[in-house]
Amino acid sequence: MGMYAEDANPPKSNITNQERQALKDLSSNKDIVILPADKGKATVALKIEDYKEKPFHQYTPVDQSLDIVKDRLHKDTSLKERTNLTPDNIIELLSFILTATYFQFNDQVYRQKLDAAMDSPVSPIVANLFMEDLGQNVLSTAPTAIKPRLWKRYVDDILAVAKEECVDQLKDHLNQADVTGSIKFTHEMEESNSVPFLDTRIITHPDGKAKLVVYRKKAHTGQYLNFSSHHPLHQKLGVYRTLMDRAHGITTDSEDVQTEEEQDKSTLRLCGYPDWSFRQVNQQMTQKPKDKPKSTQTTKKKCMVTIPYVKGTS
Repeated sequence: MGMYAEDANPPKSNITNQERQALKDLSSNKDIVILPADKGKATVALKIEDYKEKPFHQYTPVDQSLDIVKDRLHKDTSLKERTNLTPDNIIELLSFILTATYFQFNDQVYRQKLDAAMDSPVSPIVANLFMEDLGQNVLSTAPTAIKPRLWKRYVDDILAVAKEECVDQLKDHLNQADVTGSIKFTHEMEESNSVPFLDTRIITHPDGKAKLVVYRKKAHTGQYLNFSSHHPLHQKLGVYRTLMDRAHGITTDSEDVQTEEEQDKSTLRLCGYPDWSFRQVNQQMTQKPKDKPKSTQTTKKKCMVTIPYVKGTS
């Protein structure tokens, strides 16, 4: 492997000298912090003072979440069949993970006081359990007059159908249900017979029927993996395939599907994607996968070695 790495020619740079120098200047600037934007695929540069004062608008209350998890563990009749740990053992471990909130920033060590530990894979699960419990409490205690006819939730995004004159009352009821005050609900009303939910836009017709189209936030930049980037070809083709899967999976009308396909192609062309890449993916999507014959020979286990991607070598 070392021999191949030595003989490999480094790929040509796909950024200019001026762009490379600008990146070096930004990375060496100690007065700013560079991070991904909260919404949309973009990068922002903030003054360190502004970043330190950036508030947590919503957070998961750890103590209340642990109580919810503990209650569910005690009610789980099959827990003993899956682990030798008791609910108290699990809660002790979970509490340690959720409160291990130390991190380093600007050569100093800080402790995050609010919310579960950042970047921990268990934090989103606990947050989802808290929101599920909160939603059940809201629906079970809501007066009949303001109770929504439809309630669909994905993490902290909720699609609800309720009487227009009861929307403010329902929102007040939602915000009162969380006694910790950590979650604040806002609402967005239907406009022009449509309302967004996640990456879909629901459009209603006068006859009561509805259709779905792909929704993009105003902060959407149209930036995808550039075709000239040093990535394997299958990853680049996967970008277009993913967009096509979304277009066909969400959009309900055939005319809107065609419009979505053309919009995705136009966006990817700006990212350097040639038309042959679209044709290749479309051909792959229309072909039925072939059934591979089962081999009767025993195969030796192969070990996997990960190496950096170099065009023409790996």
